[in-house]
Amino acid sequence: MEQQQTGSPFLTGSPAPTQDEKTWGMIAHLSALVAGVIGLPFLGPLIVMLTKGKESPWVEAQAKEALNFQITVTIAIFVSAALICLAIGALLLPLVGLAALVLTIIAGIKANNGEMYRYPATLRLLK
Repeated sequence: MEQQQTGSPFLTGSPAPTQDEKTWGMIAHLSALVAGVIGLPFLGPLIVMLTKGKESPWVEAQAKEALNFQITVTIAIFVSAALICLAIGALLLPLVGLAALVLTIIAGIKANNGEMYRYPATLRLLK
């Protein structure tokens, strides 16, 4: 009897992702760090989802998870920046950035190990 994994659209009996899929899953997460340099962290996962996501449901799921998280982080950064005039934003902005960095790296490592990672406190805009 197959059981649904918590928070994962895949059955536990489904085949493990190939090394190529694991690599692209990791790239889906870590590409946000590269795209974040130009201020668009959601661009990296979006490109992976639109290109490699068509070839692999596993890569598509990783890219959607990364994209949802990066959209959430972008919203949190804008809110934190707006709150700088109230002084709380000056504390919140670095915390959001640090949390995004750490969670993105963790997700990339998990994807490279073939594990489905679910970011905490993320708006699930793409299903």
